[in-house]
Amino acid sequence: MKRFLSSILFSVLFCPVLFLSCVRKAADPAQKLSSEISNGAPVIGFSIDTLAIERWQRDLDLFMNEARRLGAEVIVQNAGNSIEEQNRQILYLASRNVDVIVIIAKEARSFSETIDKVHSKNIPVLSYDRLILDADIDLYMTVDSEKVGKIMGKTMMARTSQKNWALVLGPKEDNNMDMIRSGILSSIKNSGVVITNEFYTSGWNYDLSRQYAIDMVTSGKIPDVIICGNDAVADSVIGVINQYYTGDHVFICGQDADIAACQNIVKGYQDFTVYKPIGELAKQAAGCAVRLAKGESPEEIAKDGTFIHNGFGSIPSILLEPQCVDQTNLREVIVDSGFHTEGEIFR
Repeated sequence: MKRFLSSILFSVLFCPVLFLSCVRKAADPAQKLSSEISNGAPVIGFSIDTLAIERWQRDLDLFMNEARRLGAEVIVQNAGNSIEEQNRQILYLASRNVDVIVIIAKEARSFSETIDKVHSKNIPVLSYDRLILDADIDLYMTVDSEKVGKIMGKTMMARTSQKNWALVLGPKEDNNMDMIRSGILSSIKNSGVVITNEFYTSGWNYDLSRQYAIDMVTSGKIPDVIICGNDAVADSVIGVINQYYTGDHVFICGQDADIAACQNIVKGYQDFTVYKPIGELAKQAAGCAVRLAKGESPEEIAKDGTFIHNGFGSIPSILLEPQCVDQTNLREVIVDSGFHTEGEIFR
């Protein structure tokens, strides 16, 4: 009888534990992923440095929608603006045996060793928008950042004959800033324009760009033109100009066509932005990621593109064209395309 009661007690205590163990295993994301792979759906790892920037939220949404339309699954890792965390998360994605990893890099030169480890598992890497340097990446996709800089410089020279310019860019470690700066300098060569102030906004911390703008204004040395690394930097500068400066109009531009930038253009605070066809870039990148996941070569995918040297080698690259947007074509380019709505801009 005692043995019988002990058996019943064992069953009562042990079986729920066994059941819970089975439930936990069934809910394990790693097992879910293995099932997805076995079912033939390409699995894309997407590593993003931060979602605190409006632009990146839009890119990610568009990318995921297109990837799902193409029958792929996407696992997203947000590094929260930490390079250490981004490297760790990329290795985590590789451990999940994804078919391809797409990276929006926080720093250009911080991924060489990590990408070597990813490649050791035969996982291709697509560098999205920001070129990863000194690393064996498979494909690079972006909007032509050097052309963005050229548009900024040429458009500013067409708007004003003033020669005293300032650059308030993004972080130095963002390779796009080097390319934009190169485009600006090439466009103003032999024009008499002088860059009297130059600042890099570390970590895209807009408090820093705002403080730098305050320092410029309070010093009494106000530039005639301020070219900004993106529209959020431009917005931080515009806030300072509106609050502290009552002199002549300061010409200001940025890039990305953020909602705030479009509103500032309507109000006359910002002269123009450089629109990057983010929707097309994100959709094309999703398509290319799926093709890489299925084993297609980068050279075949970028056969109509170009090659960019990243310090490691010549990387097959696809570059999309940017476009200047101001009051004259804001509705046509931004509203009519559905990038932002009329109500969002003209409120």
